Amino acid sequence: MPFQMSTDLFEYAASEAFRLLPAELTDPLDNVQVFVEDRYDPAPWEHPDTQLFGYYDGIALTERGRDEVGQLPDRIVLFKETFEHECTGWPDVVKELRITLVHEIGHHLGINEERLHELGWG
Repeated sequence: MPFQMSTDLFEYAASEAFRLLPAELTDPLDNVQVFVEDRYDPAPWEHPDTQLFGYYDGIALTERGRDEVGQLPDRIVLFKETFEHECTGWPDVVKELRITLVHEIGHHLGINEERLHELGWG
């Protein structure tokens, strides 16, 4: 059964999950912002039922050049409705938030999808 929560409660959970991540993950995030959106709208080439917990929108640190200064902040976007649909309670939400944040931070650090799965953050 889906677990519903207010946007304020979800944002609180996301900020707490982020705050509790180890410094070695969060220290390199000097130009990354976390956003919450209600739902993920699949791209035209994706299956209409595609669900994402979140995604990283930016240039990985391993791919940046010297002239990357002055760019808009990179973003990590979290999709509240996916968490509500896939999680059965508060512990599930917290667990999935942690996994999703680590996964997206991994992309910012330049870790590819395959390696994130090997590390257990897939």
